[in-house]
Amino acid sequence: MPSDCITYQGSGYFTPLITDYLNQKDTLKPLYHRFPTLENFKLQLEEKQQNYPAQSRTILADALDQQYKSLEPYIITQQNIGLLRQPNTFTITTGHQLNLFTGPLYFLYKIVSVINLTKELKAAYPDQNFVPIYWMATEDHDFEEINYFNFKDKKIKWNRESGGPVGRFATKGLEAVLGVFAKELGMGNNAKWLTSLFESTYLKHDNLADATRFLANKLFGKQGLMIIDGDDANLKRLFIPHIKEELLNQTSHQKVAEATELLKDYNIQVNPREINLFYIEDNLRERIIFEDDVFKVNNTPISYSKSEILSLLEAHPERFSPNVIMRPLYQEVILPNLCYIGGGGELAYWLELKQLFNSAKVTFPILLLRNSVLLATQKQAEKLDKLQLSWADAFTKQQTLLNRKIHEFSEFRLDFTEQKEFLTQQFDTLEAMATKTDASFTGAVKAQRIKQLKGLENLEKKLLRAEKRSHETQLQRIALLQNEMFPHQSLQERRANFSEFYLDYDGKIVEELFKQLKPLQQEFNVIVL
Repeated sequence: MPSDCITYQGSGYFTPLITDYLNQKDTLKPLYHRFPTLENFKLQLEEKQQNYPAQSRTILADALDQQYKSLEPYIITQQNIGLLRQPNTFTITTGHQLNLFTGPLYFLYKIVSVINLTKELKAAYPDQNFVPIYWMATEDHDFEEINYFNFKDKKIKWNRESGGPVGRFATKGLEAVLGVFAKELGMGNNAKWLTSLFESTYLKHDNLADATRFLANKLFGKQGLMIIDGDDANLKRLFIPHIKEELLNQTSHQKVAEATELLKDYNIQVNPREINLFYIEDNLRERIIFEDDVFKVNNTPISYSKSEILSLLEAHPERFSPNVIMRPLYQEVILPNLCYIGGGGELAYWLELKQLFNSAKVTFPILLLRNSVLLATQKQAEKLDKLQLSWADAFTKQQTLLNRKIHEFSEFRLDFTEQKEFLTQQFDTLEAMATKTDASFTGAVKAQRIKQLKGLENLEKKLLRAEKRSHETQLQRIALLQNEMFPHQSLQERRANFSEFYLDYDGKIVEELFKQLKPLQQEFNVIVL
């Protein structure tokens, strides 16, 4: 069985920004606080302990008590809420959209990364407590991003109109989705368990936030995962000073612009608006804009004077929703958090925010790239061996891999480099002679050089195609195997749903994740089931 290690940097699936961050490139160091090493967590917790008020702990724990009233919490859940009231307790957080039935596989990887890191930190710092947090993105409005999941390459979709924060969406209509899903699952105990889980999650809860909390708790509650909904009036009250600063001074726009200047050599993940807040009600989530000395709710007739909007903020902070720029600050204000674990895209926008945090006098968290995983079957690993492929080969872009294998299979060199070099030397000699005659001869030599080299390149391509035909069966097997593990030549974790693997391996998939994922190691895990 292949056993080579794949680093994130060597996988070929991460952007230059994330690769440079993982390599701790000097030019990026002003954009983060501390790199994720076990030793750095000691400094991080000492700083956060000084900057996180005791009153915030009480409000946070009370809010979680209230949010868990609709569930039957595990004993460890109740213990963790109690621990959050104590000054030596800290959180490790990940966030995710309310994807239908968890969405893609990396939902699991994020949460396992968080839970495993809390265990590692507890072993290293036994006098402190560490609680894993899943932040539900209940205030998002991008319904089209979350209203489906893929099962064995079939799209299981929830068709309904979007509007307002997704966490408040009623679950009406999901019984039809269950009917489609159940038919795809077929028979067997694992199929029955998945059907029952979907039913308990979506048909027995009134809104998407409650349903997602139930689902995440069912999958990970026994491991101590705490699930938090930021769409909460009492939690928003802690954020009032920062909302006021944003309304009156638009500080985030200025501070993020300073960071994006340092990121000009990369693709900018998000661009700030002048006011990075939304106004929300049950069926409404629209930007707040400031025009003609009036605060307006975009695409509505709603408007407020300065004094009116500040009064509204004091009375109803729950009507103000941070966007992607302000949401991380909100999270770090209400949580005693040390580290945010996210995907490459998330870390990219977090790297724009340090100056904003400094301005707000809020400790910037350690940023940790979540674990990535390729799940493979024993049969696939055996096929890889027979085809004399490594895991690194499997991660290689398909055309590059196939071309390389053609060269390996061939009995002779398919590379005409030597011939091209020889031809180039001959034409260099001819050009030297031509300079001693007239300009027309020099031009003829140059034209012939281009023609002859082009002819060699064409012969090289024809020979490659001929060799490809002679090894077509072997190459098809390689492509087929790679397509199984990288659907649509993309990462499996971005497309497949956990149910596909649970159907064949039941709880083993989660057990293996907990055993093998080590969050502080920059390694792309390959798990053979």
